[in-house]
Amino acid sequence: MIETSINSNFLDLFHLIIEDYELDNSNRLNVFTLKMQNNRFAYNDLVDLLGNNLYYFALSRTEIQKLIDNNQFDTLIKRTKNKFRDYTSNEGELGEVMLYCLLEAHLNAPKILTKLELKTANNDYVKGADGVHLLKLDDENYQLIFGEAKLDSDLKQGVYDAFGSISKLLKDDNKKLDFEFDLVNSQLIKEVYDEKQYEKLKSILLPSAKTDETYLDYSFGIFLGFEAKITDEEMKLSNPEFRKQIKERIKKEVLDIISSFNFQIRKEEFTGYQFYIYIIPFSDLAKKRKEIIKDLTV
Repeated sequence: MIETSINSNFLDLFHLIIEDYELDNSNRLNVFTLKMQNNRFAYNDLVDLLGNNLYYFALSRTEIQKLIDNNQFDTLIKRTKNKFRDYTSNEGELGEVMLYCLLEAHLNAPKILTKLELKTANNDYVKGADGVHLLKLDDENYQLIFGEAKLDSDLKQGVYDAFGSISKLLKDDNKKLDFEFDLVNSQLIKEVYDEKQYEKLKSILLPSAKTDETYLDYSFGIFLGFEAKITDEEMKLSNPEFRKQIKERIKKEVLDIISSFNFQIRKEEFTGYQFYIYIIPFSDLAKKRKEIIKDLTV
């Protein structure tokens, strides 16, 4: 098995507001907020943390290792930054990065492929899942997790859009999802260092009912970023009271729309699939998602 590149220390920057909330059909939801300092979310710390790990998301493992082995660190940074769309028109890639980090750091599901890796120019648009991760449940059972990230000021709309995108992957007798799986197989060699590791992964991804004792199912990872408006009155609170109120409000806002998640999950087309859902609020989302990408890539 390949290992994760983002370790659990990534989560030290966040408060866990709702942990493993059980949705219908044994699905799980986790809600985080960035740490708060002086009545603000710690965006500068987030930029530093993402910046130190960005190349793991944007490039394949073999490309990264080759550049490091040849001491081409400047090239490593340039290639990473060049994968991203210009920050002025970049609406969603922050969500893709956040989902990647959470699936690795929280779920311990290493990346197999990200959509960004496939781009040959920063203004390319690659359809399909935002990323693909592999989760080991036990020695026999594995899941291939297809990622979907949405940043929308309205959380309920984000839920609708995320499940709508996943629904498109499942249409036409799963032909689109099968295409995603074929893409993973074609790119797999870029994520392993030796033949033994490659063959092990192939046996997991393409198990034989006759000779292998492993099973592979498809599942989905969802990241939702939404707008958490901070009022002038809240800004004037003491620092401890501000943190307390924001945490309580975020928790309430998410719990108030749990029925929306369960409504989607109960749809017949999603029966038999597992969902890992992550939510993080942003203040001034439209502005911050571009500012963060700018700080990471310019």
